Amino acid sequence: MTHPSVSKDAYRHWPAWINGDIPRDWPLSLWISVRSMITAYGADHTRLRKLVSTAFTARRTAALRPRVEEITAGLLDRLEGLPPGQPVDLRAEFASPLPIQVICELFGIPTQARDALRHTIDLTFMTALTVQEAQENGERLYQMLDELVTAKRAAPGADLTSGLIAARDDGDGSGLSRQELVDTLLLMISAGYETTINLIGHAVHLLLTHPEQLRMVRTGEVSWADVIEETLRVEPPGANVPLRYAVEDIELGGVTIPRGDAILVSLAGAGRDPEQHGSDADRFDPARPTRRDHLSFGHGVHRCLGAPLARLEVSVALPALFSRFPDLALAAPSETLGSLNSFISNGHRRLPVVLGDHNRLPVVLGDHNTVEQATS
Repeated sequence: MTHPSVSKDAYRHWPAWINGDIPRDWPLSLWISVRSMITAYGADHTRLRKLVSTAFTARRTAALRPRVEEITAGLLDRLEGLPPGQPVDLRAEFASPLPIQVICELFGIPTQARDALRHTIDLTFMTALTVQEAQENGERLYQMLDELVTAKRAAPGADLTSGLIAARDDGDGSGLSRQELVDTLLLMISAGYETTINLIGHAVHLLLTHPEQLRMVRTGEVSWADVIEETLRVEPPGANVPLRYAVEDIELGGVTIPRGDAILVSLAGAGRDPEQHGSDADRFDPARPTRRDHLSFGHGVHRCLGAPLARLEVSVALPALFSRFPDLALAAPSETLGSLNSFISNGHRRLPVVLGDHNRLPVVLGDHNTVEQATS
């Protein structure tokens, strides 16, 4: 992930893509063909990341906390209004709506366009689509993003889409090209909610299936920041990251990766490496000394710009949920929850829970970590 001879630009460094061995209608071609910082190399990557960074700042992220808290409280109020004892799909009713609403407001996506855009982006993570399904989905997705850009050019706002349109390089005054702009929006909107949905879902599931660890959180023996980092380690919301390419022959662990070969980085594998995390690396343990030593937000020049936002949302969502519903419990065996039909996105298809007695006093939780603590 830091090797100077590893590229993410298929147009320059993947011969199978360049010469057509990998057809342009390959179901995963959207992950290869986008022209944004996630597929850029060298000076191109530096230019694109700099332009995006001017719009997506740490100050803008930190300023979102009150709104994240407000959205979270509203979702919990709605859950509290449901009949007691009724199973609720927490993925659909809480883990999903929170980051989706935050990212849509951040990028100025009109309310009436959100459901369709979300459905289309969701399909891009489903890696078992047919050629026709992938093509049709890609066409719909780009049409929606083009419409968003056109609307924001005509009527700019205080949102990130307008900020990206206005971003200019200090060196020559140039901005993002039309394709770079649309592909950057695709990257930031999709990554901005899909991974956070999975992170919330996994954290809740891990705590509900590890009562001793939940007790330690309630008593303050471990913090919510510890829970978040250990969840990222043991169940990264993005399991495998496509694709990188060897610019030259690379010797790694006694193996030669030939020049031009594609490389799939397994964040899930790295998080459970027993040489790094011990013989019990498969076990969820928020007190683990290496809980922060994970790669779930990437590493090196491609480290995720949205990591502080994800940590912020989850650091608000988890303590609020467990405080409001101290008797929260799974409503189905773990083996029945299902996995997303994707080798990229790592999450449950559903997370049925029983909320418990809403009327008794909530348990006092151990701490209320800020995003700065969760990021440290």
